[in-house]
Parts: sequence; structure tokens; C-alpha cells
Amino acid sequence: RLPGATGSGEKRTMSDPARVDSLYRYPVKGLSGERLQSVSLEPGATFPMDRAFAIENGSSGFDPAAPSWQPKIKFLCLMRNAKLATLETNYDDASGTLTVIKDGVPMAEASLKTEAGRAAIEYFFQDFMGREARGPVKVLEAPGHSFSDVAAKVAHIVNLGTVDDLGASIRREIHPLRFRANIYLTGWKPWREFDLIGRTIRVGSVEMQITKRVVRCAATEVNPESAERDIDIPEAIWRKTGENDLGVYARVVSAGKISPGDKVEIVD
Repeated sequence: RLPGATGSGEKRTMSDPARVDSLYRYPVKGLSGERLQSVSLEPGATFPMDRAFAIENGSSGFDPAAPSWQPKIKFLCLMRNAKLATLETNYDDASGTLTVIKDGVPMAEASLKTEAGRAAIEYFFQDFMGREARGPVKVLEAPGHSFSDVAAKVAHIVNLGTVDDLGASIRREIHPLRFRANIYLTGWKPWREFDLIGRTIRVGSVEMQITKRVVRCAATEVNPESAERDIDIPEAIWRKTGENDLGVYARVVSAGKISPGDKVEIVD
């Protein structure tokens, strides 16, 4: 069960409606997620401040004046940099302050809204990454841009029933945060989400259209608690399904609010 989960799925039967278990955002791509008590969404937008920043690992060609999608390998990311999982980070929206903690000790704290603050964070990551830094590291941001793994502005949904089913197939417990989703839900049968591509669901008061599956990469191999690559998740999914997909993306089509415990319904 995820930290802060509602617990609504503990004795759920498959006939019960699905519900939101927990909500997360990831202010800086590749760094730790933040659990949300609620979120307000707008049509065609991501979770607010989700992947709003990225840390360039050597020159990426990203232009903040004309932002465009870039592959994750141009930034610090768990797929290449498992040691990022040893860090806990917190972002304060009002001040823009990013706090970086390792083993319970604050290692860096500075505002990403100022040039001096960004420089301080860059200095920390340049030193922390060591040989994994391919060149100068740089904090990137462009208003309204999300450094998502896909170009479309979407929310990322993971069905905890699917995670449990995959874990059972390899006789291992799989921590759901390996998948770095925005919405974790409970109550759907395992892999049910794949049947809903193109369908519209209502989550809380928000309507969303499920658009595509999420293809999994080596980032999911990293245990978010130990920072070790201890399970080959893409291989496990392939052996289970013959594909590399787990989770779905959904486009927000109506504004509203979502909170843990909210019902998830198919509305079309």
C-alpha cells in the first residue's frame, strides 16, 4: 500500500467501483514525487507543476524560448541515474524553493525562481552525479512546458490491481512508486485499464479520456526505497503479457478536482 493511501481497497471486491488511492506530482523530472491531498485540473493540462523542471545532463538543445519535447536521456533520469532515488526532494510553489535531502540530512536548499538559487542546485547536482554527469548540469524550465516522457499533456494512471498481479507473477512485492504515476487507483481488475483506451472516465469531478498505454523502461527497475536495480520490471511485464506496457495516459477534458477516495467511473 502506498504511503498516505486511503485504504479503500483493502477488502474491495471486483464489483465495487474503482476509487482513487493516492495522487502524486513530480516537480523536477527524475527526482522524488510529492503526495497530494487533492489536485485541481484544467482541460488539456498536466497535473500542476508536474515535471515543470528538468536537470540537463550536458547540452540537450532545449530552448526555453521555444520549448519542445526532448527524450528523457538528455536529462538526469532514473533510467540512466539510479542514484537519484537516494534523494528526497520537496518543492514549495510559493517561494520556488527546492530542498534536497539525503539520508534525512538537507544537502541543498535554494529557490529555482532565482539565478543564484538555480546555480546552487546545479552546483549540488554537478558534484553529486560525479562521473555520471556528461557535462555541465543545468536546471531547465519553460512556462507551461512539462518535461514528460510524452509530448502530449496528460495525466499518468496506474491500476494497483495490475501492479499486484504483476508482482504475483514473479513472486515479488513491487513498490507502486516505481511507476511514477500521477493517479494510483484501486478497484479495477488487473489490466482492465487497457480495455478503456479511447474511453472517457470521471475521476472525482474531472472527466478524462484514456489515450494510450505507458511503455515501461529501465527506470522501473530502480527500487524507490533502496535505489537498487533489483527487479527487471520490463522483462517481467513482457513475460506476463508479451508487451512492455503498464499504466495508461489520460487527457483531461473537463476541469475539476480530484482527491483520494474519489470514485472512478466510466461515463461514455
